[in-house]
Amino acid sequence: MERARGGPPIPSPSGKLRAIPLGGLGEFGMNMMAFDYDGHLVIVDCGVMFPDAELLGVDIVIPDISYLRQNQDRLKAILLTHGHEDHIGALPYVLDEVDAPVYGSPFTLALARAKLADHGMADVADLREMQPGQPFEVGPFRVEFIHLTHSIIDSGALALTTPVGTIIHTGDFKFDPTPMDQHVSDLHRLAEFGRAGVLALFSDSTNVDRPGMTPSERAVRERFEEIMAEAKGRVLISCFATSLHRMQLVVNLAQEYRRRLCFVGRAMFQNSEIAQQMGRLEIPPGLLVPPQDLRKLPRKEVAVMLTGSQGEPMAALSRVAVNNHKWVTVEPGDDLVISARIIPGNEKSIFRMIDHLYRRGARVHYQDGSQPPVHVSGHGSVEELKLMLNLIRPQYFVPVHGEYRQLYQHTVTASELGAVSKEGFLLESGDVLEFDAQGARRAGRVPVGRICIDVGTLDEVGDVILKERRVISEDGIVIPILAINEHTGQLETQPQIVSRGFVPLDEAKELVESAREVILKTIEKSNLEEVADWGVIKEKIRTALRKHFDQETGKRPMILPVILEV
Repeated sequence: MERARGGPPIPSPSGKLRAIPLGGLGEFGMNMMAFDYDGHLVIVDCGVMFPDAELLGVDIVIPDISYLRQNQDRLKAILLTHGHEDHIGALPYVLDEVDAPVYGSPFTLALARAKLADHGMADVADLREMQPGQPFEVGPFRVEFIHLTHSIIDSGALALTTPVGTIIHTGDFKFDPTPMDQHVSDLHRLAEFGRAGVLALFSDSTNVDRPGMTPSERAVRERFEEIMAEAKGRVLISCFATSLHRMQLVVNLAQEYRRRLCFVGRAMFQNSEIAQQMGRLEIPPGLLVPPQDLRKLPRKEVAVMLTGSQGEPMAALSRVAVNNHKWVTVEPGDDLVISARIIPGNEKSIFRMIDHLYRRGARVHYQDGSQPPVHVSGHGSVEELKLMLNLIRPQYFVPVHGEYRQLYQHTVTASELGAVSKEGFLLESGDVLEFDAQGARRAGRVPVGRICIDVGTLDEVGDVILKERRVISEDGIVIPILAINEHTGQLETQPQIVSRGFVPLDEAKELVESAREVILKTIEKSNLEEVADWGVIKEKIRTALRKHFDQETGKRPMILPVILEV
């Protein structure tokens, strides 16, 4: 096989290739993998993770990129496998601190460009298109994009050929034999790399605990048709805004069942516009209707696609569920389809939203195990993961993209299959895996972690702030207000106490009076210098009240004394 097509690498006994996961192992989200060879560093994916309930007030979580900042001069490229948020969402934050060209498929770059534009960075980012079968050089890395099917278009694996050997990073994938766009996975190219020899395979582990093969995207059509045919009112369908195959299916069915179609939600509308402009979403003229015109149409002649399948509080579907959307309502006789998997951690918010929809009289269809399905996964099940292993037959194997139990199970599956000629490595974020002519081994760790972002301010949310929010959410907040004469150091009036989330103070008069006594005694026992130093007296009051409330109620509210100088 020709070298240009990914043939055997040139041996380099003295060279070392290091693989360093900076996020995404042992968790879902924050996918970021560094590959380092001979002073050249490339990154595969740059994703976010959405916070769980413990991260109060946090909007997104990104990887700690201290390692990238420390090695900025060696960073040569960011390579994107596809356009999902857990693979591209951190780009604006990373490119704000380090500089590197970003490579991706056309649709992936279109989504990345829109995301960067929201941060005012579209004109300064260096975005470079890559296509299957068109390898290119990044320093000592020869990079080739290999098309694979997934729940978003233009997805693929990356083959990184170095003097030490070839790495295959699958990204997210499944082997859909009948994709909506008829663009099947390039199994032949994977097999060619496998025959030429692959040093290591880094493979998606998401569905390793699911037997068999993941159904084709076309499997949802039958259920969607049934719903469209039986619906007496509006049909509302919520899915991920990147699911263009699902969008195209709904477009086709809306036309077939004589329903006008409306996209609701910023991401849904924006992605459909991008896809139409690229010729990747075909919508007949006259089919689309703007949200403000929905009320003019009979409900049985309307289909709506909207965001919010995960119960996000401010997303379109959540607002519709509580009858708080400007244009869209749900009434008895309407059908609501949640065509997305329930991401672990989102169960409560999703089922609470479904309850609201039932209260409004809707007939709700969601992923409940019934057949035919309203949703199919974009990740390969265990037989597809085995097929990937058999096609590549690497020397070394590293499972990625999954929680620790899934990574572990994938390693066991690979071992039992016998497709890995040397060894499997179960890594965690921060581990360094080193390859050279003598083999592969663990070689220490680099700093990794999570950076919490409050999107409203674009600020990092530190551990201290999270701890404070957690205290307030559990035990509330108490604000003692004191008016102190700046000349005499004496209280001008009795201390006032304001509380939120602690106890109802109008029902706990004895507690309020005892708290006032604690404040008065604290001031009485303090000398004039302490009272005049507001920082000191605030801390003394805070300490005394914290001890008092703990003894009287068993709670430890956050206490924020306020001193008014009069």
